[in-house]
This record gives sequence, C-alpha cells and structure tokens, in this order.
Amino acid sequence: MDLGLTDRTALVCSSTQGIGEAIAAALAAEGARTVVSGRRGARAKEIAARLSHAIGVESDLLSPHGPEELFQATVDAFGPPDVLVLNGPGPKPGQAADLTVEDVDSAIETTVRPHIRLISLALPAMRARGWGRILAVGSSGVAAPLANLALSNLGRAGLAGYLKTLATEVAADGVTVNLLLPGRIRTDRTAAVDAANAARTHRTVAEVERDSVASIPAGRYGHPAEFGATAAFLCGAPASYVTGVALRCDGGLVRAL
Repeated sequence: MDLGLTDRTALVCSSTQGIGEAIAAALAAEGARTVVSGRRGARAKEIAARLSHAIGVESDLLSPHGPEELFQATVDAFGPPDVLVLNGPGPKPGQAADLTVEDVDSAIETTVRPHIRLISLALPAMRARGWGRILAVGSSGVAAPLANLALSNLGRAGLAGYLKTLATEVAADGVTVNLLLPGRIRTDRTAAVDAANAARTHRTVAEVERDSVASIPAGRYGHPAEFGATAAFLCGAPASYVTGVALRCDGGLVRAL
C-alpha cells in the first residue's frame, strides 16, 4: 500500500528511543522527510543518519522555548510539517490518593502544554494547504485508567479531550487528528513501570512481567516496529477519512471495543 508520504515532512517528537524511534523509522521508510528529535541530540543525529531524508535535532519540549525551537528547526530543514507526531515521556507513577497540586501541574506541563504549543505552530500551514496529520501517542489508560499511573491517566485523558475537540474543528480542512494508544510495548518506559510495580508490590520484575503477559490475549508484549507501522498508516493518505479516533495497539489488552 502506498501511504502517500513521499516528500511529506514529518516531525516526530521524542523519537530517540522506543515507540518514537519506531515511528520515525516507519515514516522515513515511506519516503517522508523526517525530523528525529529528543533531548539526546547526538542520539537523534545517529538515528537520522540511518534513515533516508532525515535530520536529528536536539530538543527539550519542556524548556521555555522548546516547542518553538523544534518547529523552527523543522521549517529551516524541510518546511512546515505535514505530519506532526506528538510523543513524550509520561509523568511519574503514583496513586491517585497521594497526588499533590504540584504533581497535577507537572502532569499538565509534561503531557498537555508542549503538545498544544506545537499544534498551534503547525496547524495554520496544514489548514492552508488542505492536508495535515496530527497524531498523538497516548496510553491505553485513556480507554481504561491504569493502576498506579494516576498522573498519566489524568494528563493523557486531558490531551485526548482536547484532540477530539480539535478533530471536529479541522476535519473539513483536510487535517486529521488521532490518538494511537499503546498497550504493553517493550520499551524502556514499560520496563520502568514494571520495575515500579515490582517495588510497590514486593515482587520481582520477572513476576510482574509474567502476570502482565498473562493479561494480554496476544500472549506477549508488542514490538515498537508494530506500533510504528500502525502510526505510519494513520499518518498516510489512505487514512484521510479516519479522524477523532483513539486507536489501541495493545494485543487485545483492553477488553472494551
């Protein structure tokens, strides 16, 4: 299937490892001019060097002008992005009863604010040319809140509500807005969550992973490349009638439709 991404410009946030790196690789393989970004600038450049038509940019989206600087670097290299992939680390684990107001502010600052700033920069050009893709990497916690991840559940649900509202506003302009929700994908973030759960429940990490796998109908953790391929489809031309959707890539983990 031709995804129609040849010579499109794709900006992939936090793409120096795991899911973000897999998405960047999938988009580049489809012919997109891809911006790999993250706090580890050397790592971003290393990944970009392995891809076709890609650059690596050091970027901290939580710095005062981080989103603006990353957007400008994209424009300088390839022009305004046709595809904007929103991704970033989640807040620290924790239970809802233990949250402070400062924790809540931190969750919004991490999972909502920088993404909205990037959208405000990228959206005008997308609407003007009548084509754009905004895809946010979320969490299965958007569909079914996850235990001991209260801050992630809070922040990602807030972003999801904003994106659903935005999708209805820009659909007629040829811009789609979707979320892609990972389940248990084998990444450093998943490993960190498993370690936190092990410490909290006084079990080994192996025991936590065994129980987690048992809850997944597919019987395994997902591979980042599987997630990247799904993201590339949602960013492509054939998905032009798919918008306002939160699609799960979770091996059947969440039992709801």
